[in-house]
Amino acid sequence: MITRKSDGEFVVVSHGMLGYGFPESSLAAAIEAGVDLIACDAGSSDPGGYYLGSGKPFVSEAMTRRDLRLLLRAGAEADVPVIIGSAGGAGSDLHVDFLVRIAREVLVELGIERSLAVLRSEMDRDVVREAIAAQRVHTFETFAPLSPGDVDEAERIVAQVGCESYWPALRHKPDILIAGRAWDVANIAALPLLEGYPRGLALHMGKILECGSLAARPTAGADLILGRLRDDHFVVEPTDPAKACTIDSVSAHTFYEKTDPVMLAGPGGTVDLSGSRFDQIDPRRVKVTGSRFHPAERYLVKLEGAKLEGYRHSCIGGARDPAFVRQIDEIQASVIAHLHEFQRGIIDPSTYRISFHRYGLDGVMGSWEPVRTPAHELGLLIDVVADTPERAEIVCAMARSTLLHVGYDGRKATAGNIAFPFSPADTACGPVYSFNIYHLMEVDDPEGLARLEMAA
Repeated sequence: MITRKSDGEFVVVSHGMLGYGFPESSLAAAIEAGVDLIACDAGSSDPGGYYLGSGKPFVSEAMTRRDLRLLLRAGAEADVPVIIGSAGGAGSDLHVDFLVRIAREVLVELGIERSLAVLRSEMDRDVVREAIAAQRVHTFETFAPLSPGDVDEAERIVAQVGCESYWPALRHKPDILIAGRAWDVANIAALPLLEGYPRGLALHMGKILECGSLAARPTAGADLILGRLRDDHFVVEPTDPAKACTIDSVSAHTFYEKTDPVMLAGPGGTVDLSGSRFDQIDPRRVKVTGSRFHPAERYLVKLEGAKLEGYRHSCIGGARDPAFVRQIDEIQASVIAHLHEFQRGIIDPSTYRISFHRYGLDGVMGSWEPVRTPAHELGLLIDVVADTPERAEIVCAMARSTLLHVGYDGRKATAGNIAFPFSPADTACGPVYSFNIYHLMEVDDPEGLARLEMAA
C-alpha cells in the first residue's frame, strides 16, 4: 500500500495521457494516501502535425470523458486541484474548447461545483512575426530558420508554455486548470514551485512523473504514479501494489526523450542532474536527491505550427513470390516510370509524391535499415500525397494496378502480383499536415504569455 504523506511533503499523483485509461483502484489508492495535486498530461507532438493542423483531438472523446470523470470526481472528493495540460492532444484553442466542454458536462453529470480556470497558449501570428523580425526566434532540431511565410502557411501555432505561465491561473486557486499546449513537466511542478519548493527537485520529479507508470516496473503506460516532494529530496512510488519503482526504472526515465544525459533543458533554464543520487529506500520506492537548477539567460519556449501538405490515398497489399521479393527495388522503379509515362499530360508529377513502404524488408527504418535480407513475404503500403484528393486517388489507383500487373524476370503467373486484404483496396485518408514550425522563441514575460480565462 502507499504510505500516507507526512507534514512538509507536497504529494502529486500523475497520469501520463488523458484518455489512455488507468485502473480506478490506482487512483483510489493515491487519494486514500492523501495527495495535494492531481496532474495529467493530455497531449504530445509525437503523433505529428495532423492534430494541430486539423484541430481534431488526439484521443477519443469517449475515453477522454472516462478518464476526466474519474479525475474530477477524485479531485472533488479529496478537495485538491486537478491540472491538465496540452488539452485535446495539440493544445490549440479548438482543443482547449473540446476539453473544457467535456469537463463542464462531467461536472453537471456528477452534480458537483468546482471552479475552472482556462489557460490558452495558441499564438497570435503577429506576435510570432514580430519575434522573427527582432531575431528572437531560433532553430530547434530541424535547424531550418523560421520565415514569415511559414507563419502564413501554418493552420495554427501554439507555444509550449512553462511553469511560470501557469502561475497567474494558480494564484486564483482554481479547483480545475485546463491549459493549452504546455511543457509536460509544468503540470506537475508549477504548483509546488509557486509554493516555494526547490526548482531543481520539482522539475526533476515532474520529468519522472510526466509519463505516469512508465517509471515503474513492470512497464506499462496506462497507470498512475505518485511523487512526494520535500525541500531536500523527492520520492517516487507506484500507485499499483503490483508495481515497483527501482533505481533502474526511475533513473532510466530521467533520460527519456533527452539528448543530454545530465542536463534537462526546459523553459527558463536547465536542471543539472550531474549530482543527482537515486536510492532504493524500500522494495517499491526510490528517493532522489541532488538535482539542481541553472536559470537561462534567455527564457525560451518551443513554438509548434502545422501546415496542410496535401491529401493522402493509400493501398495495402502483400507479395510472396520469391522472384518479386528479390526484385522489389527494380519493380518499384518500373512502377514509378510507368506512372509518369501513362499520366503524361494528365497529372504533373510535381503535384504528388509516392512512397512504397516494404514491411519485411525496410518498412520501419527505410534507408537506415542495417539488415538488408528480405523476408519470405513483403507487406506493401502504397502511400500517395497529392495537392488534391482527386489526384491522390488517381495516382494511388494507377500505382496499385500497375504494381499488380507489372512484369519482372521469373514471373510465373499473370493473374496478379499482389494479394489485397481489403475491397476496395484503396483508401482515402484525408488531409495531411506536417510541422512547419518547430522553433524556439525568446519570451520577456513568461507569466503573460498565455491567455487566462476564469469560469465558474
